[in-house]
This record gives sequence, structure tokens and C-alpha cells, in this order.
Amino acid sequence: MKFASVRIITDDVDRLVSFYEKVLEVSAERPAPVFAELVLPSCTLAIGHSQTVQLFGAGSAEAANNRTVILEFRVHDVDAEYERLKPLVGEWVKEPATMPWGNRAILFRDPEGNLVNLFAPVTEEAIQRFGGRR
Repeated sequence: MKFASVRIITDDVDRLVSFYEKVLEVSAERPAPVFAELVLPSCTLAIGHSQTVQLFGAGSAEAANNRTVILEFRVHDVDAEYERLKPLVGEWVKEPATMPWGNRAILFRDPEGNLVNLFAPVTEEAIQRFGGRR
């Protein structure tokens, strides 16, 4: 089995796509007005309109109603990303800090309220832990 993507359901695809294009510095692929994918080397972030949930017959997904998932992206320099994103991010949860498990990280909310963590391994143990991952 191969992990394909994480999908965020929203009522405003354009707003969320624009936000993530700026955060991830990648252009979204838009195969339909109600769906987009931001393809990165290590993962794909999909964004779908709440109308798309009905196509799956799954009426349980609700836009802007998730408080259990953190989207995490490994970056080269957390502090530089923090400075770059200051004008874009409306709600910072955690300014740059080194976590007990050895990652330097920032945590913020996207326009839908989803948590986003940008991190970089900085201790020797954390660097070794991520050494074999792409």
C-alpha cells in the first residue's frame, strides 16, 4: 500500500489553495473547480470542496471542523520560514522553538483552522531519525 495524500474539505477551495500555494511555494494542479492537489516530492495535499464529499457517499466530513490532525512539513530553516510567513499567517500557535524530541518547529492555523507544523530536525538524534526518510 502506498500513502497517496491528505485531503482537506473546505467551502472555499480558492482561498485555501491560495494559502497553501504561498506556504508550500508550489502551484496547485486544478483538475476541477472543486478539487486541487499540491504535489510535493514527499506527499500530496489535496483540497476538495464540501460538495465532493457527497460523491463518496460520505456525509460525515465537514469543512472547518477538524481539531485532531496536524499537517506537518519538513523544511530546511524553520526560523527563515517563520519570517517569510509572518505576513500570511493569521494565527500562530507556536513561534519557533526546539521541541523535546529534537525538532525545531513552528505551529500555526490555516484559514480553516487546521494546524500546520513546519519543522526541521536539529539535534543529532533527530537528524539520524530522519536520515533515511525522503
